[in-house]
Amino acid sequence: MSSDVTDKIHAILIDFGGVLAEEGFREGLMAIARANGLDGREFFRQAAQLAYESGYVIGKTNEAAYWDLIRQRTKVRGLDQELREEILDRFAPRPWMIELVRRLRCQGHEMVLLSDQTNWLDELDARYGFFREFDRILNSYHMGKGKNDPTVFPDVVRKLGKEPQNVLFIDDNEGHVSRARSQGLKARLFVNRKRLWQELAQLGLDPGELLEDSPL
Repeated sequence: MSSDVTDKIHAILIDFGGVLAEEGFREGLMAIARANGLDGREFFRQAAQLAYESGYVIGKTNEAAYWDLIRQRTKVRGLDQELREEILDRFAPRPWMIELVRRLRCQGHEMVLLSDQTNWLDELDARYGFFREFDRILNSYHMGKGKNDPTVFPDVVRKLGKEPQNVLFIDDNEGHVSRARSQGLKARLFVNRKRLWQELAQLGLDPGELLEDSPL
């Protein structure tokens, strides 16, 4: 734990899928693969790669074009609406993460949702109303740049008016975490709730009590 004021956490960047919410993208794609008799891991790899290659993640193309590309490159069949609902229905915000965001925000930390998402993030907020829990929403679809690009992190830090060492980034993607660290941010890989609570405490933050029967 550092007591150095220059090392204090001023802003906290939270990923959406897999951290704030259940990982709907991966789980939805796995369900689509099963329904089409495909290998789930390989289909997920292809679909995730195409989301970036097509430019859908950074708002350079639309959802219809993305699903068309999926159908062209794989054996997946189904209407856009059917495919998208397999994903969106699995993006359920975690109540205990919402409570953590509220607690840290009340302690004076600027809370930022930093997501490599598409138009789906806005639709999910309309369904669940989680944007109001954050000071800023930064979505790759609107920023035109995703977390696969290391320069997104200094861009975000400048936007926040902070220094990298004063910004904590929490994500469940090892590549994103590594890129954030390379840009000077304090970055932590989300594994489970217990590990997150331990790491927040080590950074001098107060996540609150972790009850024994809390979901991990």
